[in-house]
Amino acid sequence: MNTISLCMIVKNEEAQLADCLSSVEGIADEIIIADTGSTDSTKKIASGFTDKIFDFPWVDDFSAARNFSFSKATMDYILWLDADDVLLPEDREKLKKLKEEMDPSVDAVMMKYNIAFDKSGAVTFSYFRERLSRRDRQFLWREPVHEYLATGGTMIHTDIAVTHRKQKVSSSDRNLTIYRRILDGGGELTPRGLYYYARELKDHAQYAEAIRYFSLFLDGGKGWVEDNIAACNELGDCYHRENRRQEQLMALTRAFSYDTPRAETCCALGYAWKEKGDFKRAVFWFRLASMLERPENSLGFTREDCWGFIPCIELAVCLDKLGQTQIAEQYNEMAGRLKPEDPSVLHNRAYFQSLKTAEQPEGQKA
Repeated sequence: MNTISLCMIVKNEEAQLADCLSSVEGIADEIIIADTGSTDSTKKIASGFTDKIFDFPWVDDFSAARNFSFSKATMDYILWLDADDVLLPEDREKLKKLKEEMDPSVDAVMMKYNIAFDKSGAVTFSYFRERLSRRDRQFLWREPVHEYLATGGTMIHTDIAVTHRKQKVSSSDRNLTIYRRILDGGGELTPRGLYYYARELKDHAQYAEAIRYFSLFLDGGKGWVEDNIAACNELGDCYHRENRRQEQLMALTRAFSYDTPRAETCCALGYAWKEKGDFKRAVFWFRLASMLERPENSLGFTREDCWGFIPCIELAVCLDKLGQTQIAEQYNEMAGRLKPEDPSVLHNRAYFQSLKTAEQPEGQKA
């Protein structure tokens, strides 16, 4: 049977580390903890699970820290997690089975990363990450921020998911500061660096500067196709926030030059026309989103609701505005099958019922 080293980098994670480490019980044959400067009880908590705890001075480089943790592994495969990640019971059992049955010629395993959820717990945002890799291939992490493991060889996709359970909302400008230190020091950002720097700028509401760097990334022509598509969507949102409507539409439609339309882009276009009150055009884009086939094993960011719920619920609203009430109600029921207790579905259902009641002759009303 394959053996697994869990390698992690941590700092001040006392609130969530135990949950993370407990969730890999029966999977990790060894646990490697690289601590980058904790001042709380993180290392004490970690010591309850492993004696392989190492100090690594923080050097503003996530890849350097992760590569250090990987260098301490001794098992066949390396699994990585962050302290606010967990394996839910179903996924833990799937990973145990994979560990037992996986062909040792596999070099890397892609797993889903579920990072955002609605009030009912349904996943709303996810993407795939390179989670498990063969130690003897000595794959390295790259990029100081928003790092990635540069894998190759035989790779497999699985439906095993890692669940992100962030317990506190961070407004830290740490990542932004790292990027700016690189630029201020005369360094250059890779295409991936330009993309993620632009995302950091957008997250900090610096929309004009974000527009500049998203544009530099796209115009450079060296980005990964999924990042190109996502950058068009993010650029469109930046233009929207800057009230630059025509440029918003141009940015969004640019995404179609990279691959077949994605539901995320079509929904954004639908919202753009709905906001203007052009419900006919909004219907076109939401309807297209509802008909799209999701790319198989796409490694890009996926907003799950765009591939089902949002098109249906928005078509219910927009078609009603156009006087097509019967079809609008049908779309609302389609949305309801996806999210039965969603407040919008319930509100619309009551609205459509009120219309029917109003149409009944006075003597037939309940």
